Amino acid sequence: MDYKIRKINEHEYHILENFLYEAIFVPKGTQPPPRAIIQKPELQVYLTDFGKHPGDYGLAAEVDGKIVGAVWVRIMNDYGHIDDETPSFAISLYQEYRHFGIGTAMMEEMLHLLKKEGYQQTSLAVQKENYAVRMYQKVGFEIVDENSEEYIMLCKL
Repeated sequence: MDYKIRKINEHEYHILENFLYEAIFVPKGTQPPPRAIIQKPELQVYLTDFGKHPGDYGLAAEVDGKIVGAVWVRIMNDYGHIDDETPSFAISLYQEYRHFGIGTAMMEEMLHLLKKEGYQQTSLAVQKENYAVRMYQKVGFEIVDENSEEYIMLCKL
């Protein structure tokens, strides 16, 4: 599949809502949560005033001119929070574009961007059952903490 990864434009920030919802892991055999879940304060930290703070970076994956995925980072007190100097990842693709290597390519591009911007590390949280755990490990993330449901992962840049 041909795709392009590029910087997300300011006028496109609104699409991060779609990708935040797509990023919610839904275990097999369970129903997806209502879309309104992204309005919860603990999820709004990924979106509110994105692009207006140091450490806010976003990339989009495009196929045939359509945005099909996004990866964005910011320094926030989210599920994967390590400290106030470490940006946390959010990433997702529309379902039909998964398993083509686009997610891995987006991760690698964002890691390269963060390193170029002078960051030492980045973090994320992922549910233990999520198949993406292997992708995160493949690009350099290591499990540094966990709770009953999630791994906290860190990547040194």
